[in-house]
Amino acid sequence: MKIDRLLAMTVLLLNRGRVSAKELADRFEVSTKTIYRDMETLNQSGIPIVAHQGISGGFEIMEPYTMARQFLTLSEIEAIVAAVKGIHTAVDDRVFGTLLDKVKALLSRVDRLQMEQQGAGIVFDFNPWGQGPAARDKVNSLRQAIEHTSKVSFKYLNMNGTESERVVEPAALILKGYLWYLQAYCTLRSEFRVFRLSRIQELRVLEQSFVRKQAPSLEGYAWESDWSNANLQEMTFLFHSRVRHRVGDTFDPQHVTVQEDGSLQVKGPFTEDEWLYGMLLSYGEHVKVEEPIHVAEEMVNRAQKIMERYKKLDR
Repeated sequence: MKIDRLLAMTVLLLNRGRVSAKELADRFEVSTKTIYRDMETLNQSGIPIVAHQGISGGFEIMEPYTMARQFLTLSEIEAIVAAVKGIHTAVDDRVFGTLLDKVKALLSRVDRLQMEQQGAGIVFDFNPWGQGPAARDKVNSLRQAIEHTSKVSFKYLNMNGTESERVVEPAALILKGYLWYLQAYCTLRSEFRVFRLSRIQELRVLEQSFVRKQAPSLEGYAWESDWSNANLQEMTFLFHSRVRHRVGDTFDPQHVTVQEDGSLQVKGPFTEDEWLYGMLLSYGEHVKVEEPIHVAEEMVNRAQKIMERYKKLDR
């Protein structure tokens, strides 16, 4: 539609400065004659378009002009720009690219120059280091499925390593910390479930469509212990001072007590599952399970099995 093209041109000129008629024509897939007519329309609507002749010519908006930003301060707009840039790192979608252009258009050129000189006070990047394009592709596929109400199928590994085939009706993507989750209606369980994307394998968007169901509110979404199908129990671990930095990354500070010798005691409710044992074993000789006894015994059992795998090594 013409009105959409005119708005997009205005945003582009505010962000880019001078743009040639040919570049505008190529970008919006119209003729240069149409571009000249559009520029005249913008002028008549009160947007001060200036035309420059010559090799470096083109159209630009006069310096003082900026889109009304109402009550937003420069700091608030900077925060919005940082947030939109952040989500754009994880989601390859033109919608967020266009949104970023529109938000930047709220700034005058002086404001944009000031932002560039000051640098980013805060940076959001939801694409973790070391994560390949497969994770981003998964997010994009699920967003398309949500938008077009298409069912998806996948294999899912729960925290105990059990694999199951699922067909779901995707409702929403949740970014919690640096991890993505999918909220979806599971046809196998006949209820809404939350799936961790890193455990979704062989994702396929199906041709089957579905009628949206009323999903539980995501407002203030919090972790529910019954998602793990296991009960929490009180446990106590003792960590060597050498791994203090890792303990701070893994456990809630309120569960950590520094001992007189510098070691750290972690005491709190935990779920006994594969994740717990894998996490504890990753600390090697720098951790000891104090309670409960059966968890300590299982740690010994697993360590012995690891040793048995290396008994036949040539020396």
